[in-house]
Amino acid sequence: MSRRKKQTIQSEDGDDESLNPIIEESTPSKSDSIYSMPPLYDLAFGYRNYEEEVEFLLDVHEKYSESSSGEKSLRIIELAAGPARHSLAALSDHPPSEVDSVVALDRSQDMVDYGLENADQELGAPGGRRDDFNYVNGDMRNAGDYTTPYFNAAWLLLGSMQHLLANDDIIACLSSVHSIVKPGGTVIIELPHPRETFSMGECTRNGWTVPLVEDDLDEDGEEKEYGALNIVWGEEGDEFDPVAQVRHFTVGLELTVNNVDDIPKGDDDVSSLFSQMSEEGKTSVREVVPMRLFTLQEIDALARCAGFQLVAKYGALADVAIEDEEAFRMVCVLKKCV
Repeated sequence: MSRRKKQTIQSEDGDDESLNPIIEESTPSKSDSIYSMPPLYDLAFGYRNYEEEVEFLLDVHEKYSESSSGEKSLRIIELAAGPARHSLAALSDHPPSEVDSVVALDRSQDMVDYGLENADQELGAPGGRRDDFNYVNGDMRNAGDYTTPYFNAAWLLLGSMQHLLANDDIIACLSSVHSIVKPGGTVIIELPHPRETFSMGECTRNGWTVPLVEDDLDEDGEEKEYGALNIVWGEEGDEFDPVAQVRHFTVGLELTVNNVDDIPKGDDDVSSLFSQMSEEGKTSVREVVPMRLFTLQEIDALARCAGFQLVAKYGALADVAIEDEEAFRMVCVLKKCV
């Protein structure tokens, strides 16, 4: 059986939408209970095209970075990396002459362990690219305590900075990154588009469905669905504090199978996804997670406090202007001055 998502997302009204870089999405949670279930988290956001997003990240770094030594092969650190999909794509799709090594960092030991398992599967045996990846358990506010400088680029993606609610925490994070990034290096931050901040007067429900499909096609050559992961990322009535710019998101993940006899047993490749499933064929978690919403000018000011310069902004992890109607993310490119 497959646990990967089909190339469509089912919205709340039941319509299917084709996946492409310009698609409405929500920000993932880094809260402990959601984050302690890495396979569900990974499946929920598995529709993202990590390979294309990494190409964009590397292109942006090349465009805006400065290097006094002329080095081409990059050392990258990904903060709050989760399943480390961007890190692994950077190593698996790019030779050592382009990407030397990657360090991923996350405060969830469950996610660190899961990311290391992914690395073993995707980067091969020791002696190859697997040796160029390291995953450490640590707090992004003190990134410099867990790794050795210097990096050419740092990535803080999937809205992870939203979980730093106070300016002091954000400045601590950026200042720590500043200490381990080389002069002329870049920091790329992905957040929700500011439109979300200014539309929080009334909180609305947001969610999507990830179908589970068999590896093999049915007799008609069609994919056979055997279950689904339903995701809720915000409910009507969620509390929003306009002074602190913090929304208390209701977050829910529910994995179900159509037939309990379809629950895989003894299959190491997929069993972790179903290991906590009830006899009724369900696994679920639900909680309220506070997350901060940002404006572009805030990011600019906070970056300056930590010694960075905001040099570019985009509306997605793609070449989309932040002012464009199709923009749905706020991607900020910071540079450490030479």
